[in-house]
Amino acid sequence: MQIRLDGRSALVTGGSKGLGLATATAFAEAGADVAIFARDAATLEQARASISKAGQGKTKVVAIACDVARAEAVESGYRAAMAALGKIDILVNNAGTSQTGAFEGITDAVWQADLDLKVFAHIRLARLVLPQMKERRWGRIINVLNTGAKAPRGKSAPTTVTRAAGMALTKVLASEFAEHNILVNALLVGRIVSDQIVRRHKTAGANAPLADFIRANGKDIPLGRMGEAQEFAAFACFLASDAGGYITGTAINVDGGLSPVV
Repeated sequence: MQIRLDGRSALVTGGSKGLGLATATAFAEAGADVAIFARDAATLEQARASISKAGQGKTKVVAIACDVARAEAVESGYRAAMAALGKIDILVNNAGTSQTGAFEGITDAVWQADLDLKVFAHIRLARLVLPQMKERRWGRIINVLNTGAKAPRGKSAPTTVTRAAGMALTKVLASEFAEHNILVNALLVGRIVSDQIVRRHKTAGANAPLADFIRANGKDIPLGRMGEAQEFAAFACFLASDAGGYITGTAINVDGGLSPVV
């Protein structure tokens, strides 16, 4: 089965690196026009060039500097994406970090920053794209979360709490907008090789080569290895396509079987 997104336009937040970049690249390869949001203009331009190359010049790719944690930036970024692409059929809420710590040490400021980045950004962007999706009776929203949303552990706040809120938001939107043929799903990330893993290696395993660090962190995963960003992107591409047209309201683990919760 060949997955195609010809004629579709996608917006991917956190699209300059890691899972966002891989997803935006897969969308362009499948024929979609793509807008990517991220904060760093230089990294964005490198990503735009890479995605455009993957689309073989047949798709439109636009890079927009946008901090999705700020309401006014979301509004202006969305307007820029609409001006460039004309419509948004697919929204991938991917921007986020893994902020964790002991509960008693988490300040209100840290909680608020995590909520702004991982909950309110999803809410605001969904609110912006939904009217046009309803008008065309076709839309896809994919919220990128992590498996801690289903199985939180001690010292995993605020991330697991805000990700659990994202899972609830996914179900609310899926139920409310199914009648308009707008499908909303969540992809829950486990251990996947990405820029976050590279940063973690620098702080936690800098004495070992990155390849050894990746192998060591994949040993306890049932599949015996960490996932690849391209594997995640392939599934996101499927959900965004007509082939995934009967899937909505789900929170799917992309973790090689590691999560104790289905």
